Amino acid sequence: MQNVFLKEDCDQFVNRINQLKPDSQPLWGKMSVDQMLAHCNVTYEMAYDNIHPKPNAFMRFLLKVLAKKAVVGDVPYSKNIKTAPQFIIKGDRDFDLEKSRLINYVTKTQRLGENEFEGKESLSFGKLSIKEWNNMFAKHLDHHFSQFGV
Repeated sequence: MQNVFLKEDCDQFVNRINQLKPDSQPLWGKMSVDQMLAHCNVTYEMAYDNIHPKPNAFMRFLLKVLAKKAVVGDVPYSKNIKTAPQFIIKGDRDFDLEKSRLINYVTKTQRLGENEFEGKESLSFGKLSIKEWNNMFAKHLDHHFSQFGV
């Protein structure tokens, strides 16, 4: 798995983002490319921006028990997996804006470095290790970039 905290790997993610075009078509799934970029931005919004509500204690417990291993573990996502409600993007989005936002988030993560993430709390899963943060970011990006053939 790539490491979002290494400049070389970060540059590869940015290069893949830059290969996307407003008319890029998915190899599977229902999202348009602009929706996919906005969808990927949600992960970073949850890490950096205070714009998504924190799940209640019961929901966090369920997420930790039922979803955490799949999200932060080493196994890649399969095609057409279910998307959590807060990650569903409806309607058209501004491709250039979402692309720019994602590049900024990816480079911000690399610039801040892994020490910023050791024990950092995730809205959904509680405190995560550097490895878990990396897995969550890297495999999500790789999954959706592969979805769009880049």
